[in-house]
Amino acid sequence: MSLPLPAPTATVAVGFVTGLSLIIAIGAQNAFVLRQGIRREHVLVVILLCSAADALLITAGVAGLGAVVTAHPAAVEITRYAGAAFVLGYAVLATRRALRPNVLTVDDAPPVAARRRAAIMACLGFTVLNPHVYLDTMILLGSLANQHGSGRWLYGIGATLASFVWFFALGYGARTLRRFFARPRSWQILDALIAAVMFVIGVTLLTR
Repeated sequence: MSLPLPAPTATVAVGFVTGLSLIIAIGAQNAFVLRQGIRREHVLVVILLCSAADALLITAGVAGLGAVVTAHPAAVEITRYAGAAFVLGYAVLATRRALRPNVLTVDDAPPVAARRRAAIMACLGFTVLNPHVYLDTMILLGSLANQHGSGRWLYGIGATLASFVWFFALGYGARTLRRFFARPRSWQILDALIAAVMFVIGVTLLTR
């Protein structure tokens, strides 16, 4: 028979599980992190950007900013359309890569600065221009956290920890697939799947 967790630990655990259940869902951001992890391109930078953004938004939600955002639906709508345009644009790029698998080889050479900037800008786009990020972290997790009263910050810590654990696992765990993706055909399949996910997300954002 297991012993019950102390109240603070239980609150952190609940926040962790809830945050993880929201983050794991297949989406544009996760697909991008997965691809960067397989290619071993700027993985740490991408992981830290995604995790830090989640931490910032979760903190804002716990502090009550989610209610302010909800009170201004026009801002959410602008983000939705901007996010849809960005995701659909990336879907087109992924489709082009899938149609040209001969250029999708694993590159072990040190990445150039321009490629690093492109990865950072894409990561920020998938984060800042994704309305679901705000809904999941700032509004939903913020609302759930505030139901724990004085323990809301412990709940927020658990949710933030889940973000870091997930992105580190996804980014560095993807390296185990590196041998499989040494073949151009594998990259073609991955990019075709990424394109499909992006198109679905983009269309969903436009029609919801």
